[in-house]
Amino acid sequence: QVQLVESGGGSVQAGGSLRLSCAVSGYTYIGKCMGWFRQAPGKEREGVGGLYTYTDRTYSTYYADPVKGRFTISQDNAKNTVYLQMNSLKPEDTAMYYCATAPGVCSWSDTEYNYWGQGTQVTVSS
Repeated sequence: QVQLVESGGGSVQAGGSLRLSCAVSGYTYIGKCMGWFRQAPGKEREGVGGLYTYTDRTYSTYYADPVKGRFTISQDNAKNTVYLQMNSLKPEDTAMYYCATAPGVCSWSDTEYNYWGQGTQVTVSS
């Protein structure tokens, strides 16, 4: 049984930083994608970025244009955790953030992801 649990959300002022964590159990990373999505009130869920793992030591990351240069995805295999480091936060980053797993390459379509966490709220004030 694959389980994902996000943590690390909170309220920050614009320009601040947060690091979200996604603890994963019952899952093997190799050859699969771990994605981050977000959903703001009244808006559709959108992809933030993803991390595709090739081997124990190699992976590729992908980012949506609005977060490029500000957000970084990484993983700690020993801890079975994927991180989303968010810097220079803006009010428009306010949303519920989710991590999710896909059985293959990363995709911007959330329908490609089969396991989801419960989400963690990020609120950025101006």
